[in-house]
Amino acid sequence: MAWALGASSNSPPFAPAVGANALPTMRAAFFIGVFAALGAIAQGGSISETVGKDLIDGVAISPLAAAAGLLTSAAFIAVGVRTGYPIPAAFATTGAIVGAGLSLGGAPAFDTYQRLGLFWIAVPFVSATIAYGTATLLRRDDVPEEVGVPALAGIVGVILANVRLAIFPGPDGQGTLAGFVSQRVGRIDLFGVYDLIGVVVSLAFGALVFVALRREMHASVDAGIRKFLIGLGAIVAFSSGGSQVGLATGPLEPLFDSLGTPSILLLALGAIGILLGAWMGSPRLLQAVSREYSQLGVRRSIAALIPGFIIAQAAIALGIPISFNNIIISSVIGSGLVVGSAGVSARKIGFTVLAWLVSLVGAGLVGFGFYRVLALATGA
Repeated sequence: MAWALGASSNSPPFAPAVGANALPTMRAAFFIGVFAALGAIAQGGSISETVGKDLIDGVAISPLAAAAGLLTSAAFIAVGVRTGYPIPAAFATTGAIVGAGLSLGGAPAFDTYQRLGLFWIAVPFVSATIAYGTATLLRRDDVPEEVGVPALAGIVGVILANVRLAIFPGPDGQGTLAGFVSQRVGRIDLFGVYDLIGVVVSLAFGALVFVALRREMHASVDAGIRKFLIGLGAIVAFSSGGSQVGLATGPLEPLFDSLGTPSILLLALGAIGILLGAWMGSPRLLQAVSREYSQLGVRRSIAALIPGFIIAQAAIALGIPISFNNIIISSVIGSGLVVGSAGVSARKIGFTVLAWLVSLVGAGLVGFGFYRVLALATGA
């Protein structure tokens, strides 16, 4: 399953860079594997717990049910890789685990489904809107590129300072750079709500990123923009690893808990699978997402990645499994619409949306039936 994720859902973050000819396909596949694997270990815990424990009430996912769910979702994703129509891993995995869990005798977790559904429905609209607005801003003649692009990089820097990572201590095992510095210096509350030290650290980090990129663009505007695009791809690939690994490791959470095995080992197992999948299977979908959905330049590619980063980190903070295919494809479409609908393949989009719906419902039905078959075959 982790291999399938590396080949499919972790591919889109570098697709805009490939589409803009800022990075060759095979080199992008290498970077996807490395950064996604690091993100899986540093940020994968919250999504893994949601998938493993919150999708079904009344029963714990058994090893046999986990096997049925993982095999089902991996098969759906593999079909997407083979056909070039990316299957949202979050949809396929959620459907498969829910189906297997219901077949096991569990009850639907309607509160969780409502929370996931609202977030999933909002993602394409929010992602496309942010991408469209960003692309429009970058095309404005009254906003110099030497200011507009570094300003976007500064915003990304501010968010990065507040990204939860396992390397920083925190209440749930993950903290942020801003929070870590605030703890060391001494927290100062502003109006009883804001951490003043954290705000200062965030703004300072954003300013540092702004100044660094602006210096690059003074030397060469095109080279600076391409470096920012590749850097964004790395950050989004890191975020995708953190959000996607839980789809593979989540069903095994109850098993590892019962064995008393540290969860970091489970995340490392998922990270290895993602690394190998990205290196071996991602080039096909890199080409599909970068060239078949919309023809993007470097600037619109930047617009396509920024919402992916923001939404992914919000989902990780909330513990919501998401599909990076959904986010990035929506962003690619939104940024492509800046030059009109002619740059977007409506037929490809229509088939993709249909594939997404089929994957959610179909994986649930297949997961339900597959567990019954395995249970009969094993006498469980």
